[in-house]
Amino acid sequence: MPKYVVRCGVMRSLGVFASREGEHYLREARVVVRSDRGLEAGVVLCEATDEAVEHLQDPKRGQLLRAMSGDDERDLEQMHGQERNEFAICERVIAEMQLDMRLIDVEHILGGERVVVYYLSEIRVDFRELVKKLASEFQTRIEMRQIGVRDEAKLLADYGDCGKPVCCNTHLSEMPPVSMKMAKLQKATLDPTKISGRCGRLKCCLRYEYDVYEELQKDLPPVGVDIITAKGRARVLAQEILAGQLLIETEDRRRVMIPASEVLTVLSKSSNK
Repeated sequence: MPKYVVRCGVMRSLGVFASREGEHYLREARVVVRSDRGLEAGVVLCEATDEAVEHLQDPKRGQLLRAMSGDDERDLEQMHGQERNEFAICERVIAEMQLDMRLIDVEHILGGERVVVYYLSEIRVDFRELVKKLASEFQTRIEMRQIGVRDEAKLLADYGDCGKPVCCNTHLSEMPPVSMKMAKLQKATLDPTKISGRCGRLKCCLRYEYDVYEELQKDLPPVGVDIITAKGRARVLAQEILAGQLLIETEDRRRVMIPASEVLTVLSKSSNK
């Protein structure tokens, strides 16, 4: 039974879905799947080989039912129209109930089994009455989902500073942890306005090359140590990791850039030899 990795839902979650025997789908094919949420529209990314599934963290599973038909496309368009109206109703009810939450998006599942309400809040919200009112309005199951600011960008952001669509809304299935240490190692500007994404947090792309920088840095003498070169003793002041070069200060106080390959011996910081 063929299996495929399919991306579905506004949160672009990935799942492994089994198709009927003899049915095969190409990459980017628009399909209808049955997940634990109900009938959903999705896009085929690749076959679910063992290697591909290894890269997925706890993927949802279900059945790949069929390629999207014209009727499915019209139903999906109708759902999107409903979502705009449902969003307005949710905003009104939240305001009437004076709940401390900010509505971000409303997703209507293709099969109509449920409406998912995405919201931001800094506190725990008792939304039981809200769910009852919305279920009465929409005549379907209501699922409340609290998200963070990075998820908000994933739902609403369009383009990043690089001029390309934001990563979280295109190829990223999970948003990696990013730290200021990664920016420092890559000698990125530490100006928060320039290294922060649409979500206000550090840009995900700072994580992409970090492992390479770490691996290359292992072959370079640390900053602050004394080294011996063919021209004498010197101290390492800075590293140019990608270029494999070192900024050094020689014993006569000259500062020069040399290839790391010119280092003959690395001395400890405390060495006086």
